[in-house]
Formats: sequence, structure tokens, C-alpha cells
Amino acid sequence: MKISQLAMRSMKKNIRNYFLYFFALIFSVALFFAFVTLQTNPVVDVYTEASTKADSGFKVASYLLLFIVTLFVIYANSLFIKQRSKEIGLFQLIGMPKVTIARMLSIENFLLWFTAILIGSFLGFMATRFFAMILLKIIQIKQVTEINFSWSAVTQTFIVFGILYGITMIQAFWKIKKSSLLTLFQENKKQEVHIKQIGIGQMFIGLLGIVLIILGYFYSSRLFTVETSSGLLGRMIFILASTIGGTYLVFRYSVAFLLNTVRKMKKGHLSLYDVLAAAPIMHRMKGNAKSLTLITVLTGVALAILSLSYISYYSIDSNVQASAPFDYQTYNNNYKNLGNQFKEAKIAVDQYDIAIIEGFVDFSEAVENPNTSIRKFVGTNIVSQSSAQILYPDLKLKSKEVAILGYTDAYDVMSPMKKDRVIQIEKPHGNTKLTINSFYKKTVIPSRLSGGSFTLVVSDQEWRNLAKVKTIHEATTFKKLTGYNLKDQTQAQEATKIYYAYTNNGLVTSKDEFMNGVLLQSKADLKTNLQSSIGLTIFITGFLGLAFLLATGSILYFKQMSEAEDEKQSYKTLRKIGFTESDIMTGIYMKQLFSFGLPLLIGLLHSYFAVKSGWTFFGSELTAPLLIVMGIYTILYILFAMLSVSYYRKVVHDSL
Repeated sequence: MKISQLAMRSMKKNIRNYFLYFFALIFSVALFFAFVTLQTNPVVDVYTEASTKADSGFKVASYLLLFIVTLFVIYANSLFIKQRSKEIGLFQLIGMPKVTIARMLSIENFLLWFTAILIGSFLGFMATRFFAMILLKIIQIKQVTEINFSWSAVTQTFIVFGILYGITMIQAFWKIKKSSLLTLFQENKKQEVHIKQIGIGQMFIGLLGIVLIILGYFYSSRLFTVETSSGLLGRMIFILASTIGGTYLVFRYSVAFLLNTVRKMKKGHLSLYDVLAAAPIMHRMKGNAKSLTLITVLTGVALAILSLSYISYYSIDSNVQASAPFDYQTYNNNYKNLGNQFKEAKIAVDQYDIAIIEGFVDFSEAVENPNTSIRKFVGTNIVSQSSAQILYPDLKLKSKEVAILGYTDAYDVMSPMKKDRVIQIEKPHGNTKLTINSFYKKTVIPSRLSGGSFTLVVSDQEWRNLAKVKTIHEATTFKKLTGYNLKDQTQAQEATKIYYAYTNNGLVTSKDEFMNGVLLQSKADLKTNLQSSIGLTIFITGFLGLAFLLATGSILYFKQMSEAEDEKQSYKTLRKIGFTESDIMTGIYMKQLFSFGLPLLIGLLHSYFAVKSGWTFFGSELTAPLLIVMGIYTILYILFAMLSVSYYRKVVHDSL
């Protein structure tokens, strides 16, 4: 019989195992092909050419996706080889040379991979338009996209998966070459460890794992609250090492220790559910610790990236408000007749004139931590109480009180200040001391003028006194802000045309060197641009998050399928001695709750503390976007657990 005929017979015999492996390959090819083809879509291509950031984002995402796909394929291949280890051992037992076995596997895999690449490429091609529509919707581009075929994507896909095919073949050949007959026949049992006694050393290591995770969480919560930024990289590396190392020790020692303790407390009186749930987990934990750690870490990373990007998208409105408090705005009396232009076009607007001065302010006495390193005198915009009442009508200040606008969560984390503390405004003949009355997140000064820093609000009389100080007057660059808010938003399109036409298309030309070249933008256009920029990040992270989810969920599912086949004889024995399918499934439910639930739970915790440590730099809202992302991810994870339970049910049902 020819090697090719033997390979075809082997494929027919192992159709169930091949289906699992085949699905993994098709999924990987489809995901990669869709993403690569998307970059060549004419509409998307125009967008990436116009934005260097977009082009770079796609390239980085391509490398990350390649990493995920490589990891997934290699792991799926290792499970596939493990499932066929007995078959490979039988071939060697009847005298077939290892080289011949390797050739047979090579033929099988070539047929499998070639077919998977064709099917996966077709599915990826069909999905490209769907992903393109989602991307254009997120980045606010209203344009019809069509299905486009890219030979470049085909070439890249065949090259990448051709290399992966070579890697998996090397992986298989190495396994055949290095494995003895005994090893091949005992492959499915070598990960099982019979735990007879828990020593003090193992107990200590198990507790150490939990302590390391808690320590990582503790330092992550204080990552940006230290006095200076020195040593930030070292602290981040320590947090990663502590968290990942602790996760491995938890899976390797803590779980087995806790379950063994429960078993000893029952003094050997184990129920059926204990046998079906706890015992397999304990005995397989040594072999599963690395993979469960990897799955947990990938889950945490994926959730953290998704959450932070969604926080940015979710906070667009607050970011727009900080950058453009009004629908339209001009500075320093440039285009001061814009209000008349609106009036002539019968566009009703509310006009606000805000006078600004800039002083050097000492915040050192106001910060909560006296050891915090902060410059003593920082250039800061100052407005009057009547100007601030545009946003905060109830704001009331006494003569020597000050309110701080634009005090975001990021400042509250990095340099928290306290109410009733004193700040000083520098003056030539004695500084003005003011007591902090209140803090507000929103500001009346655009971030373009404030540089993203605070804006101080003082009483009207105090503001007039400060405005008379020569050094303050000379230091002030932007002396006036004029804002316009539409009374009727249905007139926005016409008002925007007038705004850009009257303001030289938004580009200020002025004799004032500080104003010349300043770009003006309506609030609506600013929001659209932010949605476009952050929307691309959301799409890319969402795509990668989907890849992470499918990869980790599939790996867990494949592992459970493999374990179900290994435990098939045990279920057969239990059925013979009278246990019902329902009895056995109850124990399996508990096992699946652990197998999927624990990695997900620890991954959720990892992502929560990772996001909490730096979310203020991405947006203004934490709870809602974080819960939404975690909720969706958990629901999709549950689907994999349900698939696993369904497979176990079939195995148990067919055991007799």
C-alpha cells in the first residue's frame, strides 16, 4: 500500500480528531485573511493613506494577530499530536520506520492545511465586507463599501500559513523522533499526578502564589500615585512578574492544595461529584498549570486593552467638552463680528465673552501628599466667577476663595489636592493667597488654551485686581474667548458653513504672533474627528479581542474535549455500576465551572486592576464601559463552556 493511500485511510479513520484540528485552521485562516483583505479595501485604503496613525495601527495589529494565530495553531497541533500518540505508537510497533510515519503525517497535514487555507480564505473574503461596514460605522464615514478581492492578501496568507505548516511539521517530526513507544502509549496519562500528601513546602508555595497576585494588585493601584515618575518601568516589570508568577503558582500548587485539604477534611468519604470534579482537576493540574496561566494572562490582557480603548470611545463627549466648551469659538477678538454673521443668516445663538488672564500659581501647599514633586509656579489661566457661572450657575465665591475647573480624575490620581488648602498667585509685591473652595471637572477654557491644565475661578473683584497687575497682564497670551452656542441644533449645518467661511476655513491669520496659524474647529467636527481617530482603535482592539477570545476559549474547549476522551473509560465503568447520565453530568458541571470559571475570574481581576491603574489617562468614565466589556466577554466565554458541556454529554451518553 502506498504512503498516500495509507494517509487517506488514516484521515478517514481520524475524522473526529481532524474535524477539531480542521476547525482551528479554518478559523485562523479566515481571521487573518479578513484582516489583511480589509486593509486593501478601497475605502479603508483611502482612510489609512490619509492617516499615518491609522496605517501604523493596522500594521501593529497585523503582527499581534499573527502572534495570536501562531500561538493558537501550535497549541491546537500539539493537542492533535497528543490525541494520535497511540496511533503513532502502533505504527512503530508493527515496524514502520519513523521517517515513513513522518512522511505520512506530512501528506495528511498538507492536504488538511491546503483545504483549510482555501476554505478559510473564502470565509475570510466573505466576512471582509461585514468588518469594513463595522469599521466605517465606528469612524463615522458614510460610504458604501463593496467586496473586493486582493491577490496581495492571498499571497500573504499562503506565505504565513506555509511557514506555520513548516513549523507544525517540525513540531510533529520532533515528537516522533524523541518519543519512545512507552511514552507514546502513556501520553494521555503523563500529566496525571497522584497527590498523596501535601508537604509544608507545597503549602508555602501555594500561599506564595496568592500573596504575589495580591502584591501585584496592590502596587498596580499605586502605580501612578508615587512622588515622581522615576522607576516607573521597573515597577511595571515587577507588577507583571508578580502577577504572572503568582498566577502560575496558584494553578500549579494553590488549587491542588485547597482541593486536597477539602478531600482530607472529608476523611476519604468522597461523593460521586467529588470524584468527577475535584479528582481530575487535582491530578491534571501539574500538566495544565502552564496552559491555564497562559489563558488567564491572555484573557486579562485582552480585557484590559478592550476596556481601555472602549473607555476612550465612551468618554468622547467629555473630551469634546474639554476641548470645545462651545459649539463655535474665537479668540482675542479675531472674527469678533461672527455673531453678526449668524444674526444676518437668522441663526439664533447665545454669545459668551470670557476675559482671561494668566498668572503663575504655586500649588505646592494644596497637594495632598507634601512629598509630591510639583513645580512651585505654573502658568495657569484665571477667569472670573461670572464667566464660570456659564457652566456652573450656582458657583459662589468669597473674595479670597478659588475654585478649580478642569480637575479631572487623572489629576486626582497623580497630584490630588484638598479642599480648604491654600494656593498662591505670584505678584511682584507679595503673592495673593487664596483658599480652595471647590473642584469641578468641566471647564470654560478650551484645552487648546489651557494646555489641558487647570483653570482657576476667582471672585469678580479679585479677578479685576489681578488683571491690573502688570506682570500678569504681560504674561497673558489669550486674553479673550468668545463662544457661541446654537439655540436650534437643526441649524448646525448652515452655521458651520458660515463659521468656516468667515474664519478663513478655521485657520486664523492675525498680526498677533500667538494667534497666527491657530486652527479653529466646531464642536461637531471635533467630535467627528475624535470618533474617527478613537473609532479605529476600538475596531482594531475589538478585532484582536475577538481573536484572543476565540483563541483562549477554543484552547480550553479543545483541552476539555481531549480530557473527555481520556476519561471515557471511567464514565463507561460508572454507567455499568448503575450511575445515571444525570449523576455523572452533575459532577462534570462542577468541573467545567472550575475549568472555565477560574481562568475567567482571575483574568477579570487581572484586567480590572490593570485598567484601574491607568484608566484616567484614557477617559472620564470607568464603571459603565468596564462592565459592558467584561459582560460581553463573559457571555461569549460561557458559550464555549456550554459547547464543552455538550461534548461531555455526548461522550457520557455514548459510553454505553
